[in-house]
Amino acid sequence: MTSKTDLRVVVDTQWLGDRLDDPSVRIVEVEMTPALYKDAHIPGAVFWNIMADLLLPDLRQNLDVNHIERLLSRSGITNETTVVAYGSYPGIGSWIFWLLKLFGHADVRVLNGGHQKWMAEGRPVSSKFSTFAPVEYRAKPLDMNLRVLADEVKTAIDRPDQVLLDVRTLQEYQGEYFLMKPPEGIERAGHIPGATHLEHILTLNEDGTFKAISELQKLFTSRGMTPDKEIFPYCAIGGRSAYIWFVLKYLLGYPNVRNYDGSWNEWSRLPNALIEK
Repeated sequence: MTSKTDLRVVVDTQWLGDRLDDPSVRIVEVEMTPALYKDAHIPGAVFWNIMADLLLPDLRQNLDVNHIERLLSRSGITNETTVVAYGSYPGIGSWIFWLLKLFGHADVRVLNGGHQKWMAEGRPVSSKFSTFAPVEYRAKPLDMNLRVLADEVKTAIDRPDQVLLDVRTLQEYQGEYFLMKPPEGIERAGHIPGATHLEHILTLNEDGTFKAISELQKLFTSRGMTPDKEIFPYCAIGGRSAYIWFVLKYLLGYPNVRNYDGSWNEWSRLPNALIEK
């Protein structure tokens, strides 16, 4: 990246390495299972389990204010804490950025390259499970300027000034398989009619870091996504789409981007929702 404003929201491994003992900084590692965290996490990083801490049983994101307050409180995060998020899955730190901004947290940063970059550089890791004394946290009401709901997604189909952006894999987009299937098994395959496809990992270098701003601009504009349009990214459960929301809004400065966090998990089960393959 070359933008001079990136350090407001994106930090590199050296920046974080210099602040491992800073009590005003809380590092959060987000993984599917504790096994991915326990033997080689960044020292002092608190563990958030995607299934237990971030999702409901039906795979919707848990956006209950009280739940978020408890999660942050037990993580030793106050309203003034600088939170740095990362994980082993590409783009997961940006999902947490979106989630915490949704509840009004002031200072959230994304570790560029995440776990992959930290390990590749041979930086220190820990096997000690990090715990912190609970603190008081008060979340703000949901910022609806950051998300779009299904009814508005329906009205965006075929509108030239709005782009429905599917950031899943090509196989998911074409309806060949599901990343995460709801327990009741009624999810349908395919994509929202007219949705543009751009897999989220195309915005990353091989080492897991963000591609240069010029490369990102070319990638999105080549698919018809220009700053004058309103863009609604979606994926399976709203995590990868939150990552693309971050790239468009914070790295490229697109003014009108909202994450469809209901994503395919919701859309595919709506009885009257149109679907293409």
